[in-house]
Amino acid sequence: MRLARSGEEVVCSRWMKVVLLQLVTLVVVAQSSDPEASLADPGQHPLEPLDLSSPRATLSSFLSRGDELARYARTEYWSDPSRQLAQRLAQKQAQIRKMLDLSKIPPAARDDFGNDAAIYLYDVLSRIELPPWDEIPGREKVAELAPIAVEQTGGSQKKSGVAGAVGAIEGGNKDAEDGVSLASWTVPHTEVTLVRLTDGPQSGKFVFSADTVARAHEFYRRVRDLPYQRELPLRNYAEMRPYLAMRGWLVSPQRIESFPDWMKRSIFRQAVWKWLALIVAIAVYGLFFAVLYRLSARFRRSEHMLVALSRFVVPLVLLVATLPLATFLHRQLTLTDAVGGAVSLVAELISYIALAWLAWSLPLAIMEIYIHRSRVLDQSLDANLLRFIARTLGLVGVIAVAFLLTSRLGAPLYSLVAGFGIGGVAIALAMRGSFENFIGSLNLFGDKPVKVGDFCRYGEDAGDDFQRAGTVESIGMRSTRLRGIDNSLTTIPNAEFSQMHIVNYTTRRHILLKTALSLRFETSEDQLRFLLVNIREMLVGHPRVVDEEPSVRFAGFGSSGLIVQLRVDIDSNDFPEYRAICEDIYFRIFRIVHQSGTDFAFRSQTIYFSRDGGIDVERQQSAEAQVREWAAAQEMPFPNFSPEQRAALRNTVYYPPEGAPGSEG
Repeated sequence: MRLARSGEEVVCSRWMKVVLLQLVTLVVVAQSSDPEASLADPGQHPLEPLDLSSPRATLSSFLSRGDELARYARTEYWSDPSRQLAQRLAQKQAQIRKMLDLSKIPPAARDDFGNDAAIYLYDVLSRIELPPWDEIPGREKVAELAPIAVEQTGGSQKKSGVAGAVGAIEGGNKDAEDGVSLASWTVPHTEVTLVRLTDGPQSGKFVFSADTVARAHEFYRRVRDLPYQRELPLRNYAEMRPYLAMRGWLVSPQRIESFPDWMKRSIFRQAVWKWLALIVAIAVYGLFFAVLYRLSARFRRSEHMLVALSRFVVPLVLLVATLPLATFLHRQLTLTDAVGGAVSLVAELISYIALAWLAWSLPLAIMEIYIHRSRVLDQSLDANLLRFIARTLGLVGVIAVAFLLTSRLGAPLYSLVAGFGIGGVAIALAMRGSFENFIGSLNLFGDKPVKVGDFCRYGEDAGDDFQRAGTVESIGMRSTRLRGIDNSLTTIPNAEFSQMHIVNYTTRRHILLKTALSLRFETSEDQLRFLLVNIREMLVGHPRVVDEEPSVRFAGFGSSGLIVQLRVDIDSNDFPEYRAICEDIYFRIFRIVHQSGTDFAFRSQTIYFSRDGGIDVERQQSAEAQVREWAAAQEMPFPNFSPEQRAALRNTVYYPPEGAPGSEG
């Protein structure tokens, strides 16, 4: 019986072992069939999106993608890199970065910082002991906690799905056994945390938290002496990174490994050969721009068109040349850690400074070329207004670039907007006078009372004060400059100048000649008529007198003689020419006065101590006889000439006068 029992016990124990072995096999098969638990090769389905639906899925995707990247770098890229292989490597790195929360990192440094953090986390997770896959929360656990719904009694408002679950989590509803909530999960015995994103394009997906990403290098330093817990295609890559270049194609990692040890020595987490290449690249870059700046400075002293072109050539070349330099440093040298991030930020900063410089210079250059080609006067209001418009467009461009740069550096835009708002109010209060002058320049541009080169009188006084008259030399956006007749330069703010009474002499079509003759009281009536008719005939016949009916009238009796007033328009708007024409007319009037037998009166008293000859009696009688003939023939030209008389007299006076150069008489 005892033997039978012992045999039965042996058989039962064997069966129990077989059953337990089968159960273990089923568990292992079930676990390996779980897509979240298996580290499948993602290369079989390159277009399949990352599974980040749970902490287990994210951790599995991260390790599998890291293995794939290391395997690809070791087998295909290591010995013979090319541009195509480097691009595929960069695509794989971009996929891994999607599993990291980089929202706290400036966008300009996210690629470098994300690659560094991913490599450190991959090494950390390969050295520490991870919990069994079935203990890591999967999509089943997430789905179990997700459909928490809270419905208000008697109302239609609901909170369901993820929103309801998040609300429940905030109320303290957590699974204590797994240490998991829909918000986050932490790898046991570590501070490596995966969090569920609540907004953005990856909302609802689990990624490594921003704190974990920021402390990735710290975690690596604490575990780098531990042995690996899993097989890796490329071991100790985090230690080799300071001297390897794993994003370029000019120098292969295999060749870099053959460098002398002193070139691979690390200084601030960068190999010596990288520092040397960085110094050479920056030196060549600086020398190139020093030469370019010297050439542009030489162009500024040349003709106007080259000056305009030199305004934007330097920032354009700076912008274009910075991108290849940044690409070289980013890809070919693969600078890492703080140095790599700093270089990326500086390159980004230089690029945006060049873009802002170009945004400021390009409108000015275009306007200068337009002013030069359109033959607009350089110091005219039109030219200065065009330059102001160009500066305004440039300022708008600079502000837009500043906003872009701020967003790339990770600064909040609302702070920049608030700063511009407060600064704008302060600047507006401080520049109130300049703003008034700007409005005055707009009024001058709209009314156009004067332009550069015009001779004008300004001010509210109507006197002959030539201290308030001059030639306009420039009209700027702030002030107007006038050169007085005594060669003094007067600068008037546009806010005042636009409100002054301005008389523009240059825009006159004709210049008025207005004068008065004083004849002796001994002049007889017919003598006076003879004189008036001859002066009118002379003026009608003069080619530079505009009036068809010149105003030459006997105006009254003065204190010392008979007053004859003369008022005609001279066909000229050039003042020196006008004075020459007036001189010619005065000479002719002088001759006519003597031909009439009278003379000019003087403002004086004449005391006769003896009898003088008096006026010429013969010529007096001749003049009177001529007037009587006009009266007898009914051709007396009073009060005006007849049309026939004006037509007969037109252009009968020779001008220039007889004996002058070009004279026809």
